[in-house]
Order: sequence, then structure tokens, then C-alpha cells
Amino acid sequence: MSSVVHEATDRPAAVTRPGRRPAAVLQGVLIGLGLALLVGGFVVMALNYRPYGIPTGSMTPTLKVGDTVLARQIDGGSVGRGDVVVFRDQAWGGELMVKRVVAVGGDTVATTGDDQRLTVNGRPVDEPYLAAQGPQGSAFSVEVPPGRLFLLGDNRQGSLDSRLHLEIDGGTIPAADVEARVEATVLPFGRTGLFARTSAFDAIGGSKAGGPGPLEPAFYATVGGAALIVVTSAVGGVTGLARRLRRRAA
Repeated sequence: MSSVVHEATDRPAAVTRPGRRPAAVLQGVLIGLGLALLVGGFVVMALNYRPYGIPTGSMTPTLKVGDTVLARQIDGGSVGRGDVVVFRDQAWGGELMVKRVVAVGGDTVATTGDDQRLTVNGRPVDEPYLAAQGPQGSAFSVEVPPGRLFLLGDNRQGSLDSRLHLEIDGGTIPAADVEARVEATVLPFGRTGLFARTSAFDAIGGSKAGGPGPLEPAFYATVGGAALIVVTSAVGGVTGLARRLRRRAA
């Protein structure tokens, strides 16, 4: 009885896949980081800010007709003297308006002297943002009730503001009517920039103009994230093309 001899054969070598190159790993990490910055910055701006168009010259030269601003949604209780705010008050016609807060609840706001200089609680206020220095209209004196605000336009000779409504609660509006605080101009591009906080009322004490919100870091995160994605993708594409060309030439 014969035996069958089976010859041993070499087993097929296992197919191994090369690991990802360090450059490819780095590219993926950078694109992921860029995407996180882009999305995170955009979400912060979308949740906190709204655009508003400026239809009149009442806030000239701070804001001009045709400007588009970004305003941060805030609680009326956080508004301070010097803030430029967006509000809607039914006693003023129910339209969205943009004015500067010059007095808050408990203040006495007035214009005095031949130049009709603004005073708050008896202290004169230097207002460098005004369209023109000098007489600003008829004299007035108002004690602002608690929880209300007195607002004026920076173009005092062309603004329909608290002075026009003195017969209704001394021209004041409820702080709760404030929707947002202006923090930047976005259009036209020649006027794009963050809105500077004024220190004009700081010497009075108490409620001051608000500081900057998260707009600047969110903006830079969005732009930086987008740039990181574009640059990393472009570098990766050029590197891959160069590698393929080298292979063909070999």
C-alpha cells in the first residue's frame, strides 16, 4: 500500500498595508482643528448677534445711513450709560430704533448753560462722539424713573429721541424694551470694525458702558479656521501631486 506524499508549499505572504504617513495624519488633525474653529466661531456669532440696518442719520457720525451693524442680544438690566442700543418702544411708534443711552434709572439728566451741555447727576459730560459741539436743542431736565432709560442720538440736531417724548414718562423707555447692544459695523466694508466703548460717563460712577462681548474672538476663530482648512488642503494637494510626479519620473 503506497503512501501519498504531499509536498509542502510556501504560504502566501500576508498583505500588509503601509501606515498613514505622518504628513497625512498632521493634515487630518489641522483640517479637523480648522473645522472646529470655523463652526464654533460661527455658532457663537449666530447665537449672540443679529444684523441691523441703519435707516437714518440720527446717530451720525458714529453710525451712518446704510450701515449694517452687529448687535449683541442682551438683557435690558445690563445696559449702561454710553451704550448704543437697539430697542423697540410702543410709545415711540413701535419701530426698531438705535440710540445712545445717556442716563439710567435714578439719574437726573439735563442740558444746562448757553451751550446746552449734557449733565448727568449734575456732572458735565464730555461727548467726543457728537456730530457737532455746541447747542443741542431746547433745555430739559428729567429724573429717570427706576428701570427706565433716557436715550439720545449722536446727531443731536437731527435725532428724534427722548427729547421729543418728554411728556411721556420724561421721554424715557423701559430698559426691558432694549433688544441688543451694538458692537460692530460690518457694512460697508470701508467702515467695518469693532464698536469702540466710550468712557464719557465713567466719572459719574455706577452704570457704565458695557465691554466687548465674544464677537472679536469668535470672528477670528471663524476666519482662522477657514484659512487653516484652505491652506492645509492646498498644501496637502500640492504635496500629493509632487509625490505622484516623482513616482512617474522614477
